[in-house]
Amino acid sequence: MSLISEHADARGRPWLRYGAATAAVTATALAGTRAIDTDSTWYTSLRKPSWQPPPQAFGPVWTALYATIAYAGGRALGTTRDRRQGVRLAASLAVNLTLNAGWSRLFFARRSPEAGLAGTVLLDLSTAELINRTARHDRTAALALMPYAAWCAFATALNASIARRNPGTRAAPAVRRSPRPTCRQRPQ
Repeated sequence: MSLISEHADARGRPWLRYGAATAAVTATALAGTRAIDTDSTWYTSLRKPSWQPPPQAFGPVWTALYATIAYAGGRALGTTRDRRQGVRLAASLAVNLTLNAGWSRLFFARRSPEAGLAGTVLLDLSTAELINRTARHDRTAALALMPYAAWCAFATALNASIARRNPGTRAAPAVRRSPRPTCRQRPQ
Protein backbone atom coordinates (compact mmCIF):
# COMPACT_ATOMS: atom_id res chain seq x y z
CA MET A 1 0.00 0.00 0.00
CA SER A 2 1.41 3.40 -0.88
CA LEU A 3 1.41 6.50 1.27
CA ILE A 4 -1.17 8.03 -1.08
CA SER A 5 -3.62 5.11 -1.12
CA GLU A 6 -3.52 4.80 2.66
CA HIS A 7 -4.91 8.31 3.15
CA ALA A 8 -8.57 7.35 3.38
CA ASP A 9 -7.93 4.83 6.15
CA ALA A 10 -5.19 6.87 7.81
CA ARG A 11 -7.24 9.98 8.63
CA GLY A 12 -9.04 8.23 11.45
CA ARG A 13 -6.07 6.16 12.60
CA PRO A 14 -3.09 8.24 13.72
CA TRP A 15 -0.79 5.22 14.01
CA LEU A 16 -1.36 4.49 10.32
CA ARG A 17 -0.65 8.09 9.24
CA TYR A 18 2.47 8.40 11.34
CA GLY A 19 3.56 4.87 10.45
CA ALA A 20 3.21 5.54 6.72
CA ALA A 21 5.09 8.84 6.98
CA THR A 22 7.81 7.22 9.09
CA ALA A 23 8.17 4.34 6.63
CA ALA A 24 8.49 6.76 3.70
CA VAL A 25 11.05 8.88 5.53
CA THR A 26 13.01 5.81 6.63
CA ALA A 27 13.12 4.52 3.05
CA THR A 28 14.37 7.94 1.94
CA ALA A 29 17.10 7.97 4.58
CA LEU A 30 18.25 4.47 3.67
CA ALA A 31 18.23 5.14 -0.08
CA GLY A 32 20.16 8.37 0.33
CA THR A 33 22.67 6.96 2.80
CA ARG A 34 23.54 4.03 0.53
CA ALA A 35 24.98 6.41 -2.07
CA ILE A 36 27.09 8.48 0.34
CA ASP A 37 30.79 7.73 0.69
CA THR A 38 32.60 10.51 2.52
CA ASP A 39 35.74 8.36 2.74
CA SER A 40 36.15 7.98 -1.03
CA THR A 41 39.26 9.37 -2.66
CA TRP A 42 37.01 11.47 -4.90
CA TYR A 43 35.15 13.13 -2.02
CA THR A 44 38.18 13.67 0.20
CA SER A 45 40.02 15.32 -2.70
CA LEU A 46 37.31 17.95 -3.18
CA ARG A 47 38.06 21.47 -2.01
CA LYS A 48 35.47 22.39 0.61
CA PRO A 49 34.72 25.64 2.43
CA SER A 50 35.98 26.12 5.98
CA TRP A 51 32.39 26.49 7.20
CA GLN A 52 31.40 22.95 6.20
CA PRO A 53 30.33 21.04 9.33
CA PRO A 54 32.40 17.99 10.28
CA PRO A 55 31.15 14.73 8.70
CA GLN A 56 30.00 13.36 12.07
CA ALA A 57 27.50 16.25 12.40
CA PHE A 58 25.40 15.19 9.40
CA GLY A 59 24.02 11.96 10.91
CA PRO A 60 22.49 13.54 14.04
CA VAL A 61 21.19 16.56 12.10
CA TRP A 62 19.51 14.41 9.45
CA THR A 63 18.09 12.03 12.06
CA ALA A 64 16.37 14.95 13.79
CA LEU A 65 15.20 16.43 10.49
CA TYR A 66 13.81 13.10 9.26
CA ALA A 67 11.94 12.72 12.56
CA THR A 68 10.32 16.14 12.09
CA ILE A 69 9.42 15.34 8.48
CA ALA A 70 7.70 12.11 9.59
CA TYR A 71 5.90 13.96 12.39
CA ALA A 72 4.78 16.80 10.10
CA GLY A 73 3.67 14.40 7.37
CA GLY A 74 1.69 12.20 9.75
CA ARG A 75 0.10 15.17 11.47
CA ALA A 76 -0.80 17.07 8.28
CA LEU A 77 -2.31 14.01 6.59
CA GLY A 78 -4.77 13.81 9.48
CA THR A 79 -5.99 17.36 8.98
CA THR A 80 -6.83 17.37 5.27
CA ARG A 81 -10.52 17.87 4.56
CA ASP A 82 -11.00 15.36 1.78
CA ARG A 83 -9.29 12.58 -0.10
CA ARG A 84 -8.17 14.82 -2.98
CA GLN A 85 -6.34 17.19 -0.63
CA GLY A 86 -4.80 14.24 1.20
CA VAL A 87 -3.59 12.69 -2.03
CA ARG A 88 -2.04 16.00 -3.14
CA LEU A 89 -0.31 16.46 0.20
CA ALA A 90 0.96 12.86 0.16
CA ALA A 91 2.19 13.32 -3.44
CA SER A 92 3.98 16.53 -2.48
CA LEU A 93 5.69 14.69 0.38
CA ALA A 94 6.58 11.76 -1.91
CA VAL A 95 8.14 14.06 -4.52
CA ASN A 96 10.10 15.85 -1.82
CA LEU A 97 11.42 12.64 -0.32
CA THR A 98 12.38 11.35 -3.77
CA LEU A 99 14.36 14.52 -4.45
CA ASN A 100 15.90 14.24 -0.99
CA ALA A 101 17.23 10.73 -1.63
CA GLY A 102 18.15 11.65 -5.20
CA TRP A 103 20.61 14.32 -4.11
CA SER A 104 22.97 11.70 -2.68
CA ARG A 105 22.96 9.84 -5.96
CA LEU A 106 23.56 12.99 -7.98
CA PHE A 107 26.40 14.26 -5.81
CA PHE A 108 28.12 11.07 -4.60
CA ALA A 109 27.16 8.27 -7.01
CA ARG A 110 27.61 10.48 -10.10
CA ARG A 111 30.50 12.26 -8.38
CA SER A 112 29.20 15.56 -9.63
CA PRO A 113 28.88 18.66 -7.43
CA GLU A 114 27.11 20.36 -10.36
CA ALA A 115 24.45 17.65 -10.61
CA GLY A 116 24.12 17.73 -6.82
CA LEU A 117 23.57 21.49 -6.96
CA ALA A 118 20.79 21.09 -9.51
CA GLY A 119 19.23 18.42 -7.30
CA THR A 120 19.41 20.50 -4.14
CA VAL A 121 17.87 23.54 -5.85
CA LEU A 122 14.96 21.32 -6.91
CA LEU A 123 14.77 20.00 -3.34
CA ASP A 124 14.58 23.59 -2.02
CA LEU A 125 11.71 24.37 -4.39
CA SER A 126 9.93 21.16 -3.46
CA THR A 127 10.39 21.85 0.25
CA ALA A 128 8.90 25.34 -0.13
CA GLU A 129 5.94 23.83 -1.99
CA LEU A 130 5.53 21.13 0.68
CA ILE A 131 5.55 23.70 3.48
CA ASN A 132 3.05 25.89 1.62
CA ARG A 133 0.73 22.94 0.98
CA THR A 134 1.10 21.68 4.55
CA ALA A 135 0.35 25.15 5.98
CA ARG A 136 -3.06 25.11 4.26
CA HIS A 137 -4.02 22.18 6.48
CA ASP A 138 -1.91 22.44 9.64
CA ARG A 139 0.26 25.36 10.70
CA THR A 140 2.02 23.33 13.41
CA ALA A 141 3.08 20.70 10.88
CA ALA A 142 4.28 23.43 8.49
CA LEU A 143 6.32 25.05 11.27
CA ALA A 144 7.87 21.67 12.08
CA LEU A 145 9.22 21.59 8.50
CA MET A 146 11.00 24.95 8.81
CA PRO A 147 14.29 23.53 10.21
CA TYR A 148 14.31 21.10 7.28
CA ALA A 149 13.90 24.01 4.84
CA ALA A 150 16.68 25.94 6.60
CA TRP A 151 19.04 22.96 6.48
CA CYS A 152 18.25 22.35 2.80
CA ALA A 153 19.04 26.01 2.05
CA PHE A 154 22.32 25.64 3.96
CA ALA A 155 23.06 22.43 2.02
CA THR A 156 22.43 24.29 -1.24
CA ALA A 157 24.91 27.01 -0.25
CA LEU A 158 27.44 24.35 0.76
CA ASN A 159 26.92 22.38 -2.45
CA ALA A 160 27.24 25.59 -4.50
CA SER A 161 30.49 26.44 -2.74
CA ILE A 162 31.90 22.97 -3.42
CA ALA A 163 30.82 23.13 -7.08
CA ARG A 164 32.43 26.57 -7.45
CA ARG A 165 35.68 25.40 -5.84
CA ASN A 166 35.82 22.23 -7.97
CA PRO A 167 34.63 23.16 -11.46
CA GLY A 168 34.07 20.21 -13.76
CA THR A 169 34.96 17.73 -11.02
CA ARG A 170 33.97 14.21 -11.90
CA ALA A 171 35.56 10.88 -11.35
CA ALA A 172 37.58 9.58 -14.25
CA PRO A 173 35.38 7.38 -16.42
CA ALA A 174 36.06 3.70 -16.39
CA VAL A 175 38.55 2.64 -19.04
CA ARG A 176 36.87 0.60 -21.74
CA ARG A 177 38.90 -2.13 -23.25
CA SER A 178 38.69 -2.85 -26.93
CA PRO A 179 37.31 -6.27 -27.65
CA ARG A 180 39.90 -8.83 -28.65
CA PRO A 181 39.89 -9.54 -32.36
CA THR A 182 38.26 -12.78 -33.36
CA CYS A 183 39.06 -14.80 -36.40
CA ARG A 184 36.47 -12.73 -38.30
CA GLN A 185 38.07 -9.42 -37.31
CA ARG A 186 41.37 -8.26 -38.58
CA PRO A 187 43.58 -6.34 -36.19
CA GLN A 188 44.07 -2.73 -37.27
